[in-house]
Amino acid sequence: MEQYVALGAVIIDRLVGDPRTSLHPVVMLGTFIAWLERHLLAVNHPAMRKTMAGAILVAIVLTTAYGVAWLIMAALSAIHSWAGYIAGAVLLSFAISPRALAEAGREIAGFLNSGNMEQARFKVGWIVGRDTAALDTPEVTRATVETVAENIVDGIISPLFYAIIGGVPLACLYRAVNTMDSMVGYKNEKYRDFGMVAARLDDVFNYIPARITGLLIIMAAALLRLDTQGAWKAIRRDAVKHPSPNSGFSEAGVAGALGVRLGGLNYYGGVASFRAYMGEAKHELRPVHIEQTIQIMYVVTTLFIIAAFVCKGLFALS
Repeated sequence: MEQYVALGAVIIDRLVGDPRTSLHPVVMLGTFIAWLERHLLAVNHPAMRKTMAGAILVAIVLTTAYGVAWLIMAALSAIHSWAGYIAGAVLLSFAISPRALAEAGREIAGFLNSGNMEQARFKVGWIVGRDTAALDTPEVTRATVETVAENIVDGIISPLFYAIIGGVPLACLYRAVNTMDSMVGYKNEKYRDFGMVAARLDDVFNYIPARITGLLIIMAAALLRLDTQGAWKAIRRDAVKHPSPNSGFSEAGVAGALGVRLGGLNYYGGVASFRAYMGEAKHELRPVHIEQTIQIMYVVTTLFIIAAFVCKGLFALS
């Protein structure tokens, strides 16, 4: 029944979206991680001790996330099987974010189309870590497209993948891994050692879903009459150039499908950082490419749900 729970989660997200409240499970998880960090991380400790502290953080957070989700599912399933399915769909809907990504992207595109660059730069600064004050329309568009494309993996396909193969508790465990990576998985002086285990674990968990996403993007490009060959070519050529072992598959795929070039020079706190190019600049980046990326995201999500039903059906027949 995992495929029905996944479908229910996607429908709930589509209809309701991600509630903005401090009681959101991911927000509470982030608060818990921050509390643990304050008690475990001492910047003056040697590297090995920081790494061990980070490993302890990971163990505590993963045990808690999986355990709480399992207890909720078990308690409600004991009342009635349908209560367990509904609870699973609701919990899983908190772990995915297609509607939030679409709303953020469309809001930024709307400001770009109306010529309100101040608000476009301000809003894109909510979803990217780079400096945004001096970005022009193509660069704001690039930042938005890159973020939506990257999050197709860790914001949608990965949690759905783990829900399908291991149930909602495993999807919640994945969301904990990804949240830790986003909070402590940086390669700076403070987190390089402390966040190493979380960052490596995130790479491992996203490895298979990222490659599934790349294939689904090629299929989505065909359905949307975008550049299917360009998506395939960009994934084969450019995905491995990305600093992440996984994010390049979705970013390169989207870049190739749209016929645009992603990557390039970014600034973080005034410090320049060059990211390898993804795709070819057949077209100048424009706000319409944000909407096309959102369409790719939704088609990929739909294709994954269909594939889940097909695979579960084949296993049932075998």
